[in-house]
Amino acid sequence: MKDIATPNRTKDIVEKYGFSFKKSLGQNFLIDTNVLNRIVDHAEIGSESGAIEIGPGIGALTEQLAKRAKKVVAFEIDQRLLPILDETLAPYGNVTVINKDVLKADVHEVFSEQFEEGQDVMVVANLPYYITTPILFKLLEEKLPVRGFVVMMQKEVGDRLA
Repeated sequence: MKDIATPNRTKDIVEKYGFSFKKSLGQNFLIDTNVLNRIVDHAEIGSESGAIEIGPGIGALTEQLAKRAKKVVAFEIDQRLLPILDETLAPYGNVTVINKDVLKADVHEVFSEQFEEGQDVMVVANLPYYITTPILFKLLEEKLPVRGFVVMMQKEVGDRLA
């Protein structure tokens, strides 16, 4: 099966579903499998690990996480992406997509329903510029029992947080 994260496959998926990006959601899709694998490598996801992803888009990062993790839970706010994710992630029975805004979701409830007690879990995401800080602060304030965070963000956000 061909990876989702290629320019041609991404273009084909977007065209097939007539998807148009919402600037208000800061949507962008990763199209380089090497970059995605580096993200997952840094997260040190293993066969017994869990992963929480925020904003899976069409599922490129989700796919790479699903290849390595025991369980992946992805929060997607954009309902238009759900049929795309149903198709692109169909081969992976270890993925659950939750159509909720992570800022409004009861993340503790989701965590306890989706992961085993004591399971090694990482937050891994390619965060949109406008919502990076609120998401990070919410997840830190919630004190989820995760090992850590591996997130991609725009340089300006990283500079501001540093």
